[in-house]
Amino acid sequence: MSQKGKLLIIGFGPGHEQHMTIRAKEAILESDSIIGYNTYVDLIRPLLTNQTIVRTGMTEEVSRAQEAVRQAEQGKKVAVISSGDAGVYGMAGLVYEVLIEKGWKEKTGVEVEIIPGVSAINSVGSLLGAPIMHDACTISLSDHLTPWELIKKRIDAAAQADFVIALYNPKSGRRTKQIEEAQRILLLHRSPDTPVGLVKSAYRDRQHIVMTKLSEMLEHEIGMLTTVIIGNGSTFMYDGKMITPRGYQRKYTLGTDKQPLKPHQRLREENEPWALHNGSEQEQAPQSLRSLAEEALGKLNVPAKPPKAIDKKEDLFKQEAIFEFAVSPGLANKKITSQQLLTIVQIIGEDGEVEYTTDHQLKVEMKTSNPSEVTAKLEEKGFMLHPVGDVVTIKACDFCDGDKGESIPQLNDIHELVGGEQVPKRLSIGFNGCGMACYGAPTNDIGVIYRKKGFDLFLGAKTTGRNAHVGQLVAEGMNGDELVRMVVKVVRDFQERGLPNERFHKFFKRVQVIEGYRFREVPDPIPVDMACGD
Repeated sequence: MSQKGKLLIIGFGPGHEQHMTIRAKEAILESDSIIGYNTYVDLIRPLLTNQTIVRTGMTEEVSRAQEAVRQAEQGKKVAVISSGDAGVYGMAGLVYEVLIEKGWKEKTGVEVEIIPGVSAINSVGSLLGAPIMHDACTISLSDHLTPWELIKKRIDAAAQADFVIALYNPKSGRRTKQIEEAQRILLLHRSPDTPVGLVKSAYRDRQHIVMTKLSEMLEHEIGMLTTVIIGNGSTFMYDGKMITPRGYQRKYTLGTDKQPLKPHQRLREENEPWALHNGSEQEQAPQSLRSLAEEALGKLNVPAKPPKAIDKKEDLFKQEAIFEFAVSPGLANKKITSQQLLTIVQIIGEDGEVEYTTDHQLKVEMKTSNPSEVTAKLEEKGFMLHPVGDVVTIKACDFCDGDKGESIPQLNDIHELVGGEQVPKRLSIGFNGCGMACYGAPTNDIGVIYRKKGFDLFLGAKTTGRNAHVGQLVAEGMNGDELVRMVVKVVRDFQERGLPNERFHKFFKRVQVIEGYRFREVPDPIPVDMACGD
C-alpha cells in the first residue's frame, strides 16, 4: 500500500522568521517540496534545505493548488505557503476546493493540516498601536475574483455599522480607482477626521508607516503591499498611536485605583442601559417608523401603499458568478451567422464586450447566476463552446471551405479526446488540412499537417520573443489512428510531468524526451543583410 501524502497549508505571518509560529517553521523543514508565490519563497529562504521548490507568479494560485494536490497524491509532504494566515485571503480555501473537485474525503484522502499565521490586520494593528480593540472586519478591494458592486455594498455596510475596517489589496498598477471609490463611500458615514493608518510591508525590510485621516489618506502612497486600517467613530490618535477604545470608560474610572462600581454591580441592568437585557413578555416593541407613518396617513384618510413583496431568495449580498468562456461556429467552420451574433448581443447586453482570440474564438466574460441557461442558448444557435484558461485549445484551418476535408475526422477525434482539458499551461494544437499550412500549424505547441495522405507532427514551437521558432518536426507520414493516439499521449505526458505555469516548449526542453521524440536545440538563426540595406 502506497504511503499517503500530506498537504501542509502554512501561513507564515508578515515574513520575518521571528513572527512565524514554531509549527510553521517545523512544517517547512519537514516538507519534501515547497509551493508558493515567488516573493513568499524568497521570504522563507533561510529555512530551506533540500526541498523541491515550485515557485510561480501572480494569478497562478490555481496551478499552485493543483500541483500541490498532485504531489501529495504521489505520497509527498507538500508545503503550500501564504503570507499572513493561509485562511485569510490565502491558499487554504482554494486547496480544499481543488480537493473537493477530485472527490477528496478526509478519512480516505491525503492528509491536510492548516497551520495558522499572523494575518496582516494583526501585524499592522500592532505597529499602529491598538486600532482593532473593537468589532472589526477585513475587506479586499481586489475585484479580479469578486464583482466590484458587491465589494461596494460590503464597504457601505461596514461603514454604516461603525466597524473598524482593514482594507486588503487596496491598489495596484491596474486597479487605481477602487481605493478612491472606497474613500468616497466611507466619507458618507464617517467623519473626515477619522483616523487612518497605512502600513506597507509590515515587519519587512521596507516597512513604512503613515498616520493620517480619512479625508487625506489618498495623498499618501498606497499600493498592493499596503494594508489600510480605518478607525471607527471612537478611534483616536495619541502620541503617534491609533487607539480604539473597548468601552471600559462607560463603567470604569481609568484614572483612579478605586472604582465606583463593585465587581458584583458591574453587570446589573441599571449599570448597562445600552445593553439588550432579558425584557418581560409584556414589554411592547417600539413602533417602527413605517407603522408610525401609516398611522399618520390613516388619520388623514390617505391609503397606505401595501409593503413591497420581498422575494425571500433575494439577497442583497449575493455574489454573482463571473462566467468566462469562448465560442466558435466550429473547429473548421469560420463563418458566423447574423442570428448567432445577435444571440451573443442579447446574452451579454448592450454594455458587454467580446474579445476575438488568436484561436479563432470569441471570448466572453459576464456576470450570471445561471451559466447553464447561457450555454443552452448558445448551443441552440449552433455555437461550439470552449473553456478558457490553462486548457488544451485546438485551432484548425477551414479546409478550403471543406473542399480538402479528408482529415477532419482526425481533427474531431483529437478534440473529443483532449480538447478543453486542464494542463499546466495553456496548450495550443494547430491543425492544417494540406501542405500549404496557411493557418500556421507548426507555430503551435503541437502542430499537425495533412499532406500526401499522411500526417506530419511538430512539437515545441516558441511563438514569442526574438528567438521564436516553429515546432520540431518529429514524425512524417503517420496514418490517422497513429496521429490521434500520439497527440493524446503527448498531452497526457504534459499533464503528468509538466510543472505549474510551464510552457510546452520549456517542458520539452526540460524533460528532453516525449513519447520517444528527443528534444533538439534550435540552431541560431543566420543574419542575412537585406537587399535594401536596412
